This record gives sequence, structure tokens and C-alpha cells, in this order.
Amino acid sequence: MSSLTMTHAPKGLEGVVATTSKICYIDGDAGVLAYGGIDIHELAEKSNFEETCYLLWHGKLPSENELKELCERLGAERKLDPAIITFLREVPKDAAPMDVLRTAVSALGLYDRDRSNNDHNANVSKAIRLTSQIAMMVAAYDRIRKGKNVVEPDPKLSHAANFLLLLNGERPSSTAERALDIALILHADHELNASTFAARVTAATLSDMHSAITSAIGALKGPLHGGANEAVFHILEKIDASGADPVEYVRQMLAQKKKISGFGHRVYHTEDPRATHLRRMSEDLCKSTGQPKWFEISRKIEQFVKSEKKLNANVDFYSASTYHVLGIDVDLFTPIFAVSRISGWTAHVIEQLDDNRLIRPRADYVGSAYPQHWIPPSQR
Repeated sequence: MSSLTMTHAPKGLEGVVATTSKICYIDGDAGVLAYGGIDIHELAEKSNFEETCYLLWHGKLPSENELKELCERLGAERKLDPAIITFLREVPKDAAPMDVLRTAVSALGLYDRDRSNNDHNANVSKAIRLTSQIAMMVAAYDRIRKGKNVVEPDPKLSHAANFLLLLNGERPSSTAERALDIALILHADHELNASTFAARVTAATLSDMHSAITSAIGALKGPLHGGANEAVFHILEKIDASGADPVEYVRQMLAQKKKISGFGHRVYHTEDPRATHLRRMSEDLCKSTGQPKWFEISRKIEQFVKSEKKLNANVDFYSASTYHVLGIDVDLFTPIFAVSRISGWTAHVIEQLDDNRLIRPRADYVGSAYPQHWIPPSQR
């Protein structure tokens, strides 16, 4: 009999503190999100995605030389093994991008030069490679399925600008580049969300980085974790196509007990701090691209839901209209979440392996009372 006291956790482990971490701080009551102690508002206003990656991986901001070196390494790793390109060409053209990404990341592990090395420096190198490669794979698959050529990256461009170049085939405007850059910062990490926890559980078995990230992507694919911004945009599309009043449309959804995606959060009890920036970005981008309707519909929905249901918009709500006006297809919204969150996932895998203990909780048995007995088939 174990000497440890069994603690009974709530369903879904809500509110349970499962580990310690130096990566991400959240105060749900105050609406605070910080990476390495630096507030997300400050990072969104002053930093860039590359610098944020360094902060997550190393726990501090980089010097000028350290940032330059990281950008060079990200650029050098912005390439895919020909076998991966072949795989992307051979999967069914109607395959879901998240399914393709999950399988492709697993395949990447076969070709990684550090695949058998699980030490700290090797895993940082894998984190850099995966950050570059996942962005490339998402963009490359989208072009391949549309019958377009795969675009070569530009070493002079930022990570955000390169992704838009690889996706759309042309250099983005500075406004579009900065908008995606901020979106990547905002989505980079969020403590022990479902996909990050899945990655840490896998890593804790002393499995490899690629297996842990494959686990994370599998968890992100689930509609209760990823995909909410896709659902948001489908609502916006239906309202636009029907010419319906946004408030009346959502009122009818509520009357039919339908979920309005993009509102409320398991952790935040006030406005999601990421939504603050995405709201502004959506407004600016929608207006600058001549598509103000997407922000206007979104804003009316947000105001009504907040008034009627006392729910705040979360990170998914305004990312829907933001990604759309950046020229990103709806079924790529969740893969782009992975393009950003790979920085946080890999940071958590590194942290887990640096001070590891197998994650092995218990289950509260609620089945038939013990002991039961085997009964011959003829007597059942």
C-alpha cells in the first residue's frame, strides 16, 4: 500500500496545479499573461516572434548577438528534406491540414540529425528546427493541394514575413507582417493547456521531442482545444452571406442553445489579454484591406454576447477575422496556432526533460464493486 495520500481531483483537472514552470505566468482574475515574467502587452507592443522564442527557450531576452544568431539559425533550418516534400505531394488533396501536419511532424523525426540525442542543447536545436519546419510544412502543403509551386524562403525576411511569403507567393506588406508577428507572439504559450500538457506527459516518459510534439498536435486537433477560431469565422461567413443582422443571428443561436465560439475561457475571468491586441489588429487590417465588414460583424457580436451572457471574447474570436484578411484559408487557422505554439510546446518539453519525473496520476475507480467473480458463459 502506498504511503502517499490519494488526492481526488475535479473532472478535467480544473484548477489543479500539476507542476512548476518558469515559462508562463497567468493570473486569470486579473487578466494577466506573461512569458518569463514579461507581460504579454509589452511583448506584443515591443518584441517580435524570434525574440519571444528565445525568451521561452532560455528564460531571458537575447542580446543583440544572441538574437542575430537565432535568426540565422532559424533561416538555415527553413528547409525540408525532399522526402517530406514528397510526402506532402502524395497525401490526399482533401486531407485535413491538421492530420497532414501531425503525420509530417512525426516523419520529420526520422530525418532529424539529433533524433537519438535527448540532451538539453540537442533539444534546443530541435526546437529551432521544428519552429522553422512546421511553418514551412503548413505553407507548402497549402500550395501543393492548390496545384501551386512551393515557394523558396527569403533569408532576409522575418519568420512572420517568410510564412506569408511561403503561403501567398508574394512578400507581405509591413502591416500584414507585423500583424502576423504579433499573433504569433500572442499564441506562443499558455501554460498547461491540453496540448502542452500532452507534450509534457509524452516527454516525461523520456520519449523524443518529435513524439512529444506529435502528441501536442493530436491534442490541438480536438475541437475543444483548437479550431474555435474556425468556428467563429463560419459564423461570420453565414451572417455575411445571409445578410442577417449579427445581433439577431446570434440571438437565435442562443435561443437554440447553440454555442457561440470565441467567448469565455477556462482560466480567465476577465478579458483575455490576447483578445485586446487581436481586436485592434482585426480593426486595423479589415479597414486597411477594404474589408471592414468582418470587423464590424465581429464587434456587434462581441458587444451583444458580453451584454447578454456576460462573456468576454477570447483569443480565438478576433483571430478569425485577422487571419482571413491576411489571406489565410479557414482550415489553416488551427495549423497556424501550431506554427506559433511550437515555440511554447518545445520550451515545455525542454523544461520537462531538464528536471524530469514520470507523470503518472491515478484514477478514482467507479466501476462494479470489488470483488466480482468470473461466471461461466452458460450461466450469464
